[in-house]
Amino acid sequence: MAKRMALAGLGAVTLLASGLAWAEGDTNTDAPPAVVVSGYLDMSYAKLSGAGVFTSGTADRVFDVKSDGFSLQQAAVTFAYQPKAGWGGVVNLTAGNDANLIASYGAITGGHNKFDVTQAFLQYATESLTVMAGKFVTLSGAEVINSPTNPNFSRSILFGYAIPFTHTGLRAAYAASDTLSLTLGLNNGWDALKAANSGKTVEVGGTYTPSKSFVLAASGYFGKQRIAGLVGSGPEGSRSMIDIVATWNVTDALSLVLNYDWAKQADVTDGLATPYDAKWSGLAGYANYMINDRWKVSLRAEYMDDTDGYRTGVAQKWKEVTATIAYLPTKSWEIRLEGRADTSNVDAFVTNLETAAIASSQNSIAVQSLFKF
Repeated sequence: MAKRMALAGLGAVTLLASGLAWAEGDTNTDAPPAVVVSGYLDMSYAKLSGAGVFTSGTADRVFDVKSDGFSLQQAAVTFAYQPKAGWGGVVNLTAGNDANLIASYGAITGGHNKFDVTQAFLQYATESLTVMAGKFVTLSGAEVINSPTNPNFSRSILFGYAIPFTHTGLRAAYAASDTLSLTLGLNNGWDALKAANSGKTVEVGGTYTPSKSFVLAASGYFGKQRIAGLVGSGPEGSRSMIDIVATWNVTDALSLVLNYDWAKQADVTDGLATPYDAKWSGLAGYANYMINDRWKVSLRAEYMDDTDGYRTGVAQKWKEVTATIAYLPTKSWEIRLEGRADTSNVDAFVTNLETAAIASSQNSIAVQSLFKF
């Protein structure tokens, strides 16, 4: 579960290539695990009632940033060799419009050619401990970069504005028992391939699974970040974030999810003489229901308080409600129809760039086609 690398990529690709073996037709149960190759295509058409930006100039959506048009959101492939014991690795490559948005600071691609090495790490596993080194996705959030894993087309407010996407560094995961797993790591901070600040960020996490129907996951990130964001210079301040995700599988068909985030960036100035602490927080709830093997529906409602406007550029209380119905013609193909309504307590949304018209709300409709392999 949980909700949007060069230095390890070459070694991981070499490891994966040398260990490549297809499991189909292999009757030797003692043979090492095969490299698992998986991927997907994510294509969409979306239309927003607004221009897709806040009055601050910040985009008011995460991945579906086009106000009206077709888009190849993601074409992704993952090579994974992860035995239960010994050395392994993962390489996850993403192309398409979303790649520019998730590209880390300091990436060789620069985040401008619609390609991103989203994950690339080596790992060493024992019976209860797994240590990873490289670039990997964040522990936080109810939603993820991987499109098919999410129940809706558009990403949540919390996914795009409350938490990071990826980290580069070291991570150790320990299975303390059948119901409890713990994670501790040290990395370059939020969405940074190379260090963008003078210190490191500590990540901590835990997942508690008291039963098959309930999972509680919590994570935290603590370290210095540049006040101005992903840049290589300028003042720094301590950033703290706590993320909690609770999942209740009520039945085989119905699941409920609740996601809470709280964060603080210290020493923000905004040209003021006295620095202050910028805070943001939010809550998102999901109800996902599988009607049958072909049809499913999902509802999402969320709220984010960007108290100081640090994450969106507008001091606002932002809400959204999303409804999605999905049809699966085959196990590999999924078509989604989504409607979404966003509102703010201020006139935060630009509705027309030419006239500079603004409003306190924005609506959208989208069709998404996912092909998984």
